[in-house]
Amino acid sequence: MNIRLIIFDFDGTLGDTRRNIVTTLRQTMRQLRLPVADEQACAATIGLTLNDCFKRLFPYLTEEQADECTETYRRLFAENKKTLVPELFPHVTETLRLLHQQGIRMSIASSRSSASLREFLSDMSIADYFCYIVGADEVNHPKPDPEPVLLTLRALHAKPEETLVVGDMPVDVLMGKGAGAYTCAVTYGNASRAQLEEAGADFIIDDMAELEQTI
Repeated sequence: MNIRLIIFDFDGTLGDTRRNIVTTLRQTMRQLRLPVADEQACAATIGLTLNDCFKRLFPYLTEEQADECTETYRRLFAENKKTLVPELFPHVTETLRLLHQQGIRMSIASSRSSASLREFLSDMSIADYFCYIVGADEVNHPKPDPEPVLLTLRALHAKPEETLVVGDMPVDVLMGKGAGAYTCAVTYGNASRAQLEEAGADFIIDDMAELEQTI
C-alpha cells in the first residue's frame, strides 16, 4: 500500500463516547415513554445516524416520532456533556501527531452532526490534525453508504487505492469498501472482532498505536 489519506470515524474510534451515547439514548427512551433498551442494544447502533438508530431500535416509529427522538436526544446529550466528559482513546493523540509528521493527510467521516463533531475535536485539541470533516448532515446517504468517503476523495483529489478508512463498526468497513478504499477496524470500540471480520476489514488492530505499523 501507499497510503496518503486516512479517513477516521470518530465515536468509538478516536473518542470514547459510548457512555455518553448509551446514557442519553436510554434517557430519551424514558422521557418519551418508549421501552428502554439494554446497553448492548444501544451500543450496537453507534455509527448510524440518530434517526436510523431510533428506527432500528423501534421499527414501528413514524418519521415524525423518530424526529422527536432525535431532537430529544440532542437536547439531553448537550446537557450530559457537562458531567459525562468523553475522552480520547489511548495513543490517539500520539498516533495522529506521528502520521501528521509523516505527511499523511487525515480527515473524519462521522454519523455525528458536523457541529457536534467539530466541537468535540476542538475540546479534545485534535482539530488541527484534520484537513476535512464530513458529518451526517452533509451527506444524502450516510454510512454504510460510501458517499462520505467518495465526497472526501473528491474534495481532497485523493485516490481510493491510496486511502485507508479506520473505524470501529461494520458500517465503517462497508463504507470504505464500497468506495474502493482499504479498511482498518479497531476492536476497542463498539463491535466485536467477529463482526469486523465478517464485514471484511482488511486490517484489524487492538490499539491505535498499531495503526502506523499497518500502513
